[in-house]
Amino acid sequence: MSASAHEFAFQTIDGAPLPLTTFRDKVVLVVNTASQCGLTPQYDGLEKLYSEYKDRGLVVLGVPCNQFAGQEPGTESEIKDFCETRFSIDFPLTAKTDVKGDTAHPFYKWAVGQLGEPAEPVWNFHKILIGRNGEAIRAFGPRTDPLDSEVTEEIEKAL
Repeated sequence: MSASAHEFAFQTIDGAPLPLTTFRDKVVLVVNTASQCGLTPQYDGLEKLYSEYKDRGLVVLGVPCNQFAGQEPGTESEIKDFCETRFSIDFPLTAKTDVKGDTAHPFYKWAVGQLGEPAEPVWNFHKILIGRNGEAIRAFGPRTDPLDSEVTEEIEKAL
């Protein structure tokens, strides 16, 4: 089993390779997202978190996923446009990705191996915090607001 999140790669929403080694020495909050979910307003909190902490080394990585009630049906360009125009998202987004089950991206399978069941997404806006060395630190459920002290305190410690 891989020891570090840095051993995995996604694809950007624009189709370019996105190796997680790109974020070596950064703290990364990986969040599976959806445009048509009751939790979609969390994009605002995620963007605030990113703008507040990015200069200290935080990256928010949005991972659009259509596995929960089909709430991310759009194409990558539609998702990107929605995020930029509706929420002024400045943090990186991946291509649409499966995050659970047999088809889950290897990163998510690794995270569950590291953190156990709390790391397996049960809905949109599930969050996994990765440390500077690529270690899985903690998972937060979908209903945990990105600006909740539970999240910000873990980020502060990791930074």
